[in-house]
Amino acid sequence: MKLSIEKMDKILAVPKQKVELVERKGIGHPDSLTDGLCEASSRIISKYYIENKGFICHHNLDKGLLVGGVANPTFGGGKVIETPDVTVAGTATILGSGDDLRKLIYEEVDTYLTEKLRFVDDLNPEIFVKIHPGSQDLVGVYERFNKGQVPLANDTSIGVGYAPYSKLEKMVLDIEKFLNNPETKKKYPFVGEDIKVMGYRKGDNITITSAIAWVSKFVSSLDEYYEQKEKLKELLEKKFTDGKTKLFMNTADKKDSIYLTVSGTSWENGDDGQVGRGNRINGLITPCRPMSLEAAAGKNPVSHVGKVYNFKAQEIAEKIESMFGIDQVYVQLLSQIGKPINEPYVGIKYISGDGIDDKEVKQVIEKSLSMEGLQEFRGKMLEGKLSVF
Repeated sequence: MKLSIEKMDKILAVPKQKVELVERKGIGHPDSLTDGLCEASSRIISKYYIENKGFICHHNLDKGLLVGGVANPTFGGGKVIETPDVTVAGTATILGSGDDLRKLIYEEVDTYLTEKLRFVDDLNPEIFVKIHPGSQDLVGVYERFNKGQVPLANDTSIGVGYAPYSKLEKMVLDIEKFLNNPETKKKYPFVGEDIKVMGYRKGDNITITSAIAWVSKFVSSLDEYYEQKEKLKELLEKKFTDGKTKLFMNTADKKDSIYLTVSGTSWENGDDGQVGRGNRINGLITPCRPMSLEAAAGKNPVSHVGKVYNFKAQEIAEKIESMFGIDQVYVQLLSQIGKPINEPYVGIKYISGDGIDDKEVKQVIEKSLSMEGLQEFRGKMLEGKLSVF
């Protein structure tokens, strides 16, 4: 047992606390895939609504599920025996018969998987789209936006953001992004997309544990697997660690029992995924920070505060931190269903020796939640410039 007990006499900024935990699920992890698929579906039908109606109609495609298949990876190859499947579900304004929307979502899911998983053809997943019209009272709340008025919140929900990131948070984020960078894949094609990075800090000492799916077609034997693993470990140690950092990889490996996959994702062999179980909108899972449990993926970018407020809270936190250079700031936004989304309850908590200017902070919040600020946010979401995981 590794035990740490810390008396909480006073609140310290996370980097100064004795213990810190951080996690990131990579782009090929089933939970991240589900988030990405639902968000891509929301994005594509938002564009469809704009093209056909002139504005984004009411929708929330925030229910998604990946069900794992059965695979038999072998050195130099292997195959998927039972294909996995994915379901994207939720509410959507139906135009006409609804078949066009379903087809559009189906094709977008297929495109997303092709872009994110190099070996999706080995998976050949089944895709299901389940959509239905939304509650009429929520649709009415939503359509206010079409009249050029501030949208009304279609839920009572919480959004949370913080700044700045800690050293450990940056490290965990950077390691996964490096491993899933296309240039890394060219040099090390055996590295799959399903990657999870867990960071633990005690004092100044950091431990990184990564779980990386190996692609079977690029490893010919057990000996080669362990050689590749050691080579990759040395690369990460050289690029990301120092004398106070220890790095572990695929710690469940036992002799001939290793993390080998046909497709580069555990989705192929029984591992399932669900919306909202993965990273928050800042790309991390941070139990040492306040977090919203709201699943942002797939929610409409106009009036669903479960999405809007999490992004806006993060934006406001980063702006306050950059203005005042404080050690730590948390922003919490709370909506009431049916109220204008630019009128939240706002909580600001910060740690700083010099303090902050309340009037300037209020101006930052008002600008972020203004019609211009909300329109800018929607534009970035539609362009795919903001990630939900």
